Amino acid sequence: MFFDERPARVAKDGEDGQHVSPLESRTRSRVLHMVSADGPITAAELGRHLDLTPAAVRRHLDALVEQGAVVPHEPTGGRRGRGRPARAYVVSGAGHSALEADYDSLAVEVLRYLEAHGGPSAVGDFARTRVRALEERYAARLAAAGDEPAARTEALVEALSEDGFAATARPVGAGGLTGVQLCQGHCPVQQVAAEFPAFCEAETDAFSRLLGVHVQRLATLAGGHHVCTTFVPTGGMGLRARKTTPPAGVDHRDATNRTTTTRTDTLTHVQEGSS
Repeated sequence: MFFDERPARVAKDGEDGQHVSPLESRTRSRVLHMVSADGPITAAELGRHLDLTPAAVRRHLDALVEQGAVVPHEPTGGRRGRGRPARAYVVSGAGHSALEADYDSLAVEVLRYLEAHGGPSAVGDFARTRVRALEERYAARLAAAGDEPAARTEALVEALSEDGFAATARPVGAGGLTGVQLCQGHCPVQQVAAEFPAFCEAETDAFSRLLGVHVQRLATLAGGHHVCTTFVPTGGMGLRARKTTPPAGVDHRDATNRTTTTRTDTLTHVQEGSS
């Protein structure tokens, strides 16, 4: 996958020829962050959450669209119900770059050098080391939340949001397949993870260990989606994750891949709900 190493530039407030007051600039920033956390989101929903008038919401959304920070979201699941659905918005790639990402092209260059001289495993080792530090900080907080995956997920959402991941969670599914859909509206390593998926994989593995269940990563910002989406089972499939020894002659990675594959088709409807 090729991508420009120079982050796309989003116009600053006032560059559209209009004077924007500090208060209006802060409000526009709140709109952008809410679209990042909760998108796809409609203008009406933004107004309710931010206590803004419809006219104010439209003004800020129009400005953000013109700047290239947000874009209308086209649902992939087809039209639901009658009539034209309300237009929803998500943050664009340029908008994510404007949300103060921690990594830039220098980090990509360093990792390319590490891969060239140490091999792909060196990048994976680094990704796991980086995520391990985050996991250690979160472990006590999640342990205090109890054993239930749903409660632990709420604690994880709070911790991730405090670290700038714009995380949210909502219950999904029905019957034997119930769970929580964990979303991250911002990824500080999005540009790096687009070229080095080991960062997404390390984070997913850490979530499984922290939550005590096998989680399923359904979508990522690095993969071109508008949000990172992870399914956390809490129903019939929410068995506690335990380390087991695979049968002789079976590689543990193969066993994990088979487990993941059996769940992928079942989780398709959950993924469609996040599109």
